[in-house]
Amino acid sequence: MASHHHSLLSLAASATTFSVILLCCFTLIEALNGGFSVDLIHRDSPDSPFYNASETHSQRLVKALRRSINRVNHFKPSSSVSPNLAQTDIISNSGEYLMKYSVGTPPVAILGVADTGSDLIWLQCKPCTECYNQAAPFFDPKMSTTYKSVSCTSSQCESLRKTSCSNDGRSCQYSVSYGDQSFSNGELAVDTFTLGSTTSDHPVSLPETIIGCGHDNNGHFDAKGSGIVGLGGGTVSLVSQLSSSIGGKFSYCLVPLTSRVEKSSKLNFGSNAVVSGPGTVSTPLVPNSPDTFYFLTLEAMSVGSKRLELSGSSGSGDLEGNIIIDSGTTVTTLPTEFYSEFESAVAEEIDLERGDDPSQFLSLCYKPTSESIEIPSITAHFTGADVKLNPDTTFVQINEELLCLAFRANQEITIFGNLAQSNLLVGYDLVKKTVSFKPTDCTKL
Repeated sequence: MASHHHSLLSLAASATTFSVILLCCFTLIEALNGGFSVDLIHRDSPDSPFYNASETHSQRLVKALRRSINRVNHFKPSSSVSPNLAQTDIISNSGEYLMKYSVGTPPVAILGVADTGSDLIWLQCKPCTECYNQAAPFFDPKMSTTYKSVSCTSSQCESLRKTSCSNDGRSCQYSVSYGDQSFSNGELAVDTFTLGSTTSDHPVSLPETIIGCGHDNNGHFDAKGSGIVGLGGGTVSLVSQLSSSIGGKFSYCLVPLTSRVEKSSKLNFGSNAVVSGPGTVSTPLVPNSPDTFYFLTLEAMSVGSKRLELSGSSGSGDLEGNIIIDSGTTVTTLPTEFYSEFESAVAEEIDLERGDDPSQFLSLCYKPTSESIEIPSITAHFTGADVKLNPDTTFVQINEELLCLAFRANQEITIFGNLAQSNLLVGYDLVKKTVSFKPTDCTKL
């Protein structure tokens, strides 16, 4: 049995949510010739505005799990979903990453949720018909010399679903709605979008970026942030708008909080985002609807030397595009019937007293008798890519007495979450239509 020692003391921090803080000019061409990178800062680390020093690691973990479960609803299919859906079903404040960027000329600093599961970049703007409480001032488009509204007949307006014309007929209006009744409505516009770069002393300025200027927004958002930055596959996401300049490539490497090295995770674009070399495996991105989400094909999971095939477990022999890879979901979800088989295989490898998760989020939990236990090796078998998961994050400690498997059953939606992606360099190539994985010590990037 392939196994690893797992330090209980280091587990607690590993499954909390992540935050991205992108530090916010040389020209775009100068920046992208060599690619550029930005820092990702864990949502619950001392560097994050969401950090609460009074919370224990376990309390943060339980909140992360709750966010993760709520987020699954974000991916549920709807009869209204279309391939061009860019803004109707993005996450609310339950997002796992935060992104610091600037908009306008002169630049105004904004903090938003950065998310691979959504497309449109939007923020709260003056004047506000209705806005949720925000600590920072609202963006005032009248103060930006580079802000321009988008016309109703423009290709940008027509590329989005749920757009309309303003009462005066001059500008394109967008509408964003959420499963939890959160929403944003406002004006579609273009303005200069500025990112900081960890690979240069100068920020990267992106002129005429499509944004949503939200004048009517409410729901489950946090006062410390303003709106969303979409990194999904749709036409108006930041990645798609940068696509030709960055060759359709971006990557990230998530540092487990179990690491004793205080080092930020990284988000890379362009040539900096190439994933190659020994240990690199690649799997096809599968075209699916909506095009916002990144779909892969998961064929099997292995526990130790026991391989469990997904074929037929979801009620269909066709597995293509059966899992979404998502940076914004904490745990990994598997089809209910298959999950039961997977959980049983894991349980067969561990000889410890079982326990119950008081919050009932996770179903396979143990009461460890020492500070280290043997954790079976777990591998995700994607088409053409066998990805061995980090043992420090396949199990998480939810309180002083319980260690739980960080996977859940969900018959509707299968998601490869961010815990399973830790200490992997994960690269997206939207030209070659692949996602690549390379085992990496993310603290050394």
